[in-house]
Amino acid sequence: MIPEGLRQDAFLGGRLQITQPARGYRAGMDPVLLAASCRAEPGQRVLDIGCGVGTAALCLGARVAGLQLCGVELQPELADLARANGVANGQRLEVVTGDATRLPAEMRARSFEQVLLNPPYFDRAQGSRAPDTPRETAMGEDTPLRELVRAGVRRLVPRGQITVVHRAERLADLLSAITAAGCGGITVLPLLPRAGRPARLILLRATKGARSPLTLAAPVILHDGAQHGVDGKDFTPEIAAVLRDGTLMPGWP
Repeated sequence: MIPEGLRQDAFLGGRLQITQPARGYRAGMDPVLLAASCRAEPGQRVLDIGCGVGTAALCLGARVAGLQLCGVELQPELADLARANGVANGQRLEVVTGDATRLPAEMRARSFEQVLLNPPYFDRAQGSRAPDTPRETAMGEDTPLRELVRAGVRRLVPRGQITVVHRAERLADLLSAITAAGCGGITVLPLLPRAGRPARLILLRATKGARSPLTLAAPVILHDGAQHGVDGKDFTPEIAAVLRDGTLMPGWP
């Protein structure tokens, strides 16, 4: 029985059942794409910055066995749901409740091979706030993107990787933040909603301490056809496999 105010959503073709708030911001496709873009290997330590209800970390854990999964979440009610979702899906997800830029000393002493980041998308200096407080916290950038990126990169081991999903119009800000944090070997993967449309989302992967030049990968198209079908389930076969089966994200060089 799902408590009032919550709902349960299936991810990865039903392999994961994620409980999350029924109203306000809810995890959807973006954290699944983020997890599918991370090159984690069995046994590695993974930190999900702003993990919400744990969707990205748990999707990654469903694909790669033996990971040590940890999340940081500012909103206590979402942190509690993330812990419960880990248990419900047979995964151990450690969740620290707090600000990723002001971690407790024991967390600052730890390091990780992989960092995931699905930051708030909207710079509130350029737009209005959402009326729903949890949704605003999830979507409105109160902590500057540069600080979130720096916090994540600080937790990486040398040559560790950070993987980010963000809106395409924030790419310049994201590149500036990533390079300032000491990462290189940057690859940007644009995601087009349909053929011939501008990218709305980008995926970015970078390596701490790398010096190789930036790579702009060929765009990946999310949906077939010129417009949504009747049921809206018109993902390309490659993206459908990511969302349903948890396969690796296509398009990375």
